[in-house]
Amino acid sequence: MTIFEKIIAREIPAKIVYEDEVCICFHDIAPQAPVHLLMVPKKCIVRVGEAVAEDKETLGHLMLMAQKVAKQEGFNDSGFRVVINSGPDSGEEVPHLHLHLLAGRQMGVPLA
Repeated sequence: MTIFEKIIAREIPAKIVYEDEVCICFHDIAPQAPVHLLMVPKKCIVRVGEAVAEDKETLGHLMLMAQKVAKQEGFNDSGFRVVINSGPDSGEEVPHLHLHLLAGRQMGVPLA
């Protein structure tokens, strides 16, 4: 069981900002920006590189809910970054697909 599954099951506390039947969104415990939220599907999809056609609705839902949370939390208009890591070389730390929503500062390129 991943740490995200434990948060979804309420076995580990988290500062939750949004939840519905498909996903949960909460503050990252090691933020990389003034606003750093994690949008996690309740269904455990290991990583985007292993998603299947049946995950299409969940993946689309995550993107739309990222927009909803950005509006709810007040950073939609100023802009935000969505990052998905997939696999060990990407920096993935938890083998459960999740979106990083980063905001509150100017984002640079490259993304390193």
